Amino acid sequence: MRMQDVLAIILGGGAGTRLYPLTVERAKPAVPLAGKYRLIDIPMSNCIHAGIEKIAILTQFNSASLHRHIYSTYVRDIFTPGWVQILAAEQTPRSADWYQGTADAVRKQLIEIKQAGSKYVLILAGDHLYRMDYTKFVQFHVDSEADITIAVQPVDRKSAPSLGILKMGSDGQITQFTEKPKQEAQLDELVSRDDSNKPYMASMGIYVFATDVLFDLLDQEGDDFGRDLIPAAMTNRRVMGYVFDGYWEDIGTIRRFFQVNLDMAAYDAPFDFYDAERPIYTHARFLPASEVHGSHLDNVLLTDGCRIQNASITNSVVGLRSIIHAEAVIRSTVIMGADYYETEKELADNAKKGIPDVGIGAGTHIQRAIVDKNARIGSNVHIRDIPNRPDTEGDGWVARDGIILVPKNAIIRDGTVI
Repeated sequence: MRMQDVLAIILGGGAGTRLYPLTVERAKPAVPLAGKYRLIDIPMSNCIHAGIEKIAILTQFNSASLHRHIYSTYVRDIFTPGWVQILAAEQTPRSADWYQGTADAVRKQLIEIKQAGSKYVLILAGDHLYRMDYTKFVQFHVDSEADITIAVQPVDRKSAPSLGILKMGSDGQITQFTEKPKQEAQLDELVSRDDSNKPYMASMGIYVFATDVLFDLLDQEGDDFGRDLIPAAMTNRRVMGYVFDGYWEDIGTIRRFFQVNLDMAAYDAPFDFYDAERPIYTHARFLPASEVHGSHLDNVLLTDGCRIQNASITNSVVGLRSIIHAEAVIRSTVIMGADYYETEKELADNAKKGIPDVGIGAGTHIQRAIVDKNARIGSNVHIRDIPNRPDTEGDGWVARDGIILVPKNAIIRDGTVI
């Protein structure tokens, strides 16, 4: 088996409503992660480390910033084999619809997939955080003579009702799939492991197909791999489970996004961005080192190009080009930073217009919040952690899952209390 025989397809995701308002102006895979990356960088880096030469990204919603990131980060020169290609949803003589699901997205790009001429197709999600050696995954598929292989992870009973749970035998073959089983009888029937802590196997939404099998399945009805095509294939196809026991998070909700980012700021972070042999790649920005003056920082993930003056920051992520002024207090907050530095003229114009500069103003207190890029938060603003706060929207802010979000380019004026 050669990885040159593998085509990787990264799914760009749907409208991303569960990550609103982070997805108002960007696709899910373009959402920033850990201060300097984007979610798409995870599967892209895994593909590069595995030696996969042909990578296609299927996009649809709010894809402009995702396209810019892909083309500015992963362009290959004429001396490098393979390609990275964006396959955007489009109208054709065969279909005038948007992608209707994961399988339908692949179905609508069959012409491009056939032209790749690959023996195997690796289907990946664009909004997961994990580090997997895809060579082992594909080799398992070949060695087990599978038609379809699903990456699975052991989970406990508490997590099972929110995931797609598979029934897997001792030989690794999958015989049953249930999406988000809620009933006790269903859960009892789906136990796959003699392990009281993690007796279930959850689908990671990552698949390897023999290419001819994939084409046959896509001739059938059904728009989604996990809900439609793969459960149907279990009756007459060899479907195997590849057990992945490493760190994996599906960053599909605001609460998961928030917690995963804060976890990265801990001393013993569960995911290692410092792996020298398998780094996570992203766009090279050539920013200066961060400046920190007279400040207290504890458990902070601090990225490039920041300026922090006489502030107190704990258990937080401070993203690229963040400007944090004197006496600011930041607690358990994800600050995404900015796309640019303001010039002296722009700062003077801000003063004339009576709007805050990009960044966090003097004397501002923020607790348990997400501050998106280019936000302007004035002086003496208080963003508080209020238990059981309902989902709502205010002037320049949104509450979701008990967390305050300041959307991209939002303005929070001096003295505001949220």
